[in-house]
Amino acid sequence: MRQPAALWKVLYLYFTMLFSAAFFLAAYPQPVPDHLADSLNYRILIPTFLGNQQRNYYGNMAPDSLGIIWRLYLGKGETVISRKLGSRIWEGAGWTGQPLLIEEDTNLFIIQGAFDHHLKKIDARNGRVIWQYKFDDVVKGTGTIWNNQHTEELKNKVVILQGSRLGVGNYLDTKHIPSYRAISYFTGEELWRLDVKWTDSYSRDADGSALIINDTAYLGLENSLFTVFSPDYSRAGLKDGMLQPAIYRELPLYETKDVIAHQNNVVTESSPSLLDGIIYTASGSGHVMGYDLHQKKIVWDFYVGSDIDGSAVVTSDSCLLIPVEKQYISGPGGVFKLDPRKQPGQAVVWYFPVENRKYAGWEGGIIGSAGINDFYNDGTLPFLAAFSGIDGKLYVVNHKELVPDKTVIGPDSITTYPAPVLLYEKTIGPSISTPIIVKDKIIAASYHAIYLLQYNRESEFEQLDRFVNTFEATPVVHDKKVYIASRDGYFYCLGNVP
Repeated sequence: MRQPAALWKVLYLYFTMLFSAAFFLAAYPQPVPDHLADSLNYRILIPTFLGNQQRNYYGNMAPDSLGIIWRLYLGKGETVISRKLGSRIWEGAGWTGQPLLIEEDTNLFIIQGAFDHHLKKIDARNGRVIWQYKFDDVVKGTGTIWNNQHTEELKNKVVILQGSRLGVGNYLDTKHIPSYRAISYFTGEELWRLDVKWTDSYSRDADGSALIINDTAYLGLENSLFTVFSPDYSRAGLKDGMLQPAIYRELPLYETKDVIAHQNNVVTESSPSLLDGIIYTASGSGHVMGYDLHQKKIVWDFYVGSDIDGSAVVTSDSCLLIPVEKQYISGPGGVFKLDPRKQPGQAVVWYFPVENRKYAGWEGGIIGSAGINDFYNDGTLPFLAAFSGIDGKLYVVNHKELVPDKTVIGPDSITTYPAPVLLYEKTIGPSISTPIIVKDKIIAASYHAIYLLQYNRESEFEQLDRFVNTFEATPVVHDKKVYIASRDGYFYCLGNVP
């Protein structure tokens, strides 16, 4: 009678293991085998911060409301402020923190960095985490996705370039700070890590989103070196015990006088943009610099003098929108429209100053970037630029129209400039997020809430919805859903809920 009992026990264990394995594979999808790489059907929808090389695309279609479809707890993590101030625990995700989007067959996936030190691949249908890669510190900035056309190897086919803060336990003078890394999209494994050098800047973090042209990446790291490098791990080499990418060029985005004036705050946090063969990068040194791809050197330099955190956004009339923080300047912060085809001294098209108001350590001005509708505009809509200030207001201007006979004071409190036509102004709460405009919808997030607005050809605006929460990150949209991370610890999928 013992043999049948033993047989049942064996069968029970066998089927239990089969069930457990099936459950594990369903709950935690495994990397795609190399031999299936050729059959993969994927589209990279949002590959970088603000969507493209001009930083002016935010997704295909916005919803009509902001109901919670699902949410995912991102977690929390420790980060060191300084030796003097010690560490803090941050929760969720913050600035710039915009999600990246990839579609595999008909399924959408999200790439999101978080304050729990992890970069995560998330199933957009339900918020399930597919894989996560651990950094040494909180992940703040938005990554960039590179589609490698010259390999059949799965792990190097689609690559995420992502930065983090310098690492818990590390300080500015730590010998090695590998805060910028390449991670395989399909497998979640590390491909290489870049040791960010110690320079005159007081940061060795990496917040910016790289610009990739063909097989070369361009990025201003927070050490304020404009770095030109290969994203391909097959070109990487072993250095200081780490597999590091091939570096082609490093150029400083600051001058010695800036280091003195800013007390080493020459940090570059922005993401570079491309216009007519020149890459434009805004820096905390107070400069907007243009790097010529043909000459391989900086050929244009517009000096503002303030700290500049946001990115240069390219308009359809080949100009740049530059946010100005209220720091190191006597005049007001705000937004410049610059024509880089002209010499820097004649490049200002207009300036829009905002109110001087302090909040959470900021002195005022615009921290995030400007959002525009040029990508979606067939000429039947006004050409809008939207930006959110530390003063708690969302401003929307017609960036192609000036107010007749009006001038405003610039950042130096002396020079005056033309002013654009203000179409709309709304109190939304202090914000460092970038508002996005998708067709006739505007989505603007702040420390108080995220707002959904609609406008028409007559420049009439109405609020469709509001979701109260604390946001620093920039949202993105796809198929009538809004994706955004919050400082409350969660990642939200918002949209039309029956």
